Amino acid sequence: MASFHAEASESSNVDYTQRAQWLRAAVLGANDGLVSVASLMMGVGAVKPDAKAMLIAGFAGMVAGACSMAIGEFVSVYTQYDIQKAQLKRDRKQKNGMQPSHSAEEEEKLPNPLQAALASAIAFTVGAVIPLLSAVFIRDHKVRLGVVAAVASLTLVVFGGVGAVLGRTPVGKSAARVVVGGWMAMGITFGLTKLLGSKGL
Repeated sequence: MASFHAEASESSNVDYTQRAQWLRAAVLGANDGLVSVASLMMGVGAVKPDAKAMLIAGFAGMVAGACSMAIGEFVSVYTQYDIQKAQLKRDRKQKNGMQPSHSAEEEEKLPNPLQAALASAIAFTVGAVIPLLSAVFIRDHKVRLGVVAAVASLTLVVFGGVGAVLGRTPVGKSAARVVVGGWMAMGITFGLTKLLGSKGL
């Protein structure tokens, strides 16, 4: 019984700020993938009723976005890695008054650029594939647009809720923020593309 209470106490004292880095990358990556590809498909669908055009645009957006996320995360985290490694060298040199060396524990604490890049690419792809799958078997143009918007909205609620639960933040507020942002992106993309299409551009 005592060990149960000890485990419960440990669980309640978890430092959720330690999850910030991977949680941010996963949630932002999945949200970006979902919103970017859904918006792109809605924009193409605003001017072209052909399902093939929407799917090709969505697939291209998924590949390009995943590559962009991976490269951006790799460069960003590698910069952080270099800064932290240089700081470790300075700190150890000051403490020991000799040529700096690193312990295995200190090296493990350094960020991993490749891991971060891969995680971002996978998260983006997971989000991006959802609107693609939702539209692939629907022939009717208007129904396809509605399904993409509806599926994207429901998935954004899930992503917002999961991020809030893992980070121990208010679920309703987090989900609402994510959904409204997604609606704005899809609506603006659809509206502007429709406007340009009507002008013959």
